[in-house]
Amino acid sequence: MKKNKVAIIMGSDSDLEIVSPAIEQLKELNIEFEVLIASAHRTPEVVAEFAKTAKQNNFAVIVAAASLAAHLAGSIAAHTTLPVIGIPVCSGALSGFDSLLSTVQMPPGVPVATVSINGAKNAAILAAQIIALSNSEIDAKLQEIKSAMKNSVAEKNKNLKL
Repeated sequence: MKKNKVAIIMGSDSDLEIVSPAIEQLKELNIEFEVLIASAHRTPEVVAEFAKTAKQNNFAVIVAAASLAAHLAGSIAAHTTLPVIGIPVCSGALSGFDSLLSTVQMPPGVPVATVSINGAKNAAILAAQIIALSNSEIDAKLQEIKSAMKNSVAEKNKNLKL
């Protein structure tokens, strides 16, 4: 059985607006996903159990979004060998910089791929690229996206008038 499912975990329901572009991108690519609210600090047992069982539950990639210095992605990565992609969420006095640092600054042996602050669409694309390593359908869809981006830029360049 191919493992093509993506988990999207948010630290709070307030992060739903931020992860929505990832959800939409996964739908567009026809990639199965599940969304869960779990907090590294308020429900650490839930986070650990989910991460420990994610592989046997046929997930291929886990995407984690959290604000402030919550380090949700790192908490997940500590309990699984699956790829984990962190989405730092813009919030608080530091406008997401604390979230970025807590997501990207992981110790050796516990990697977390990190996209830009609020970079949910790129998180979904990266998850799809990981899945595409063993799924030619997803790879073809990603090739179409790249081609459409290329054509869009070429068209804008053609229409550029100064």
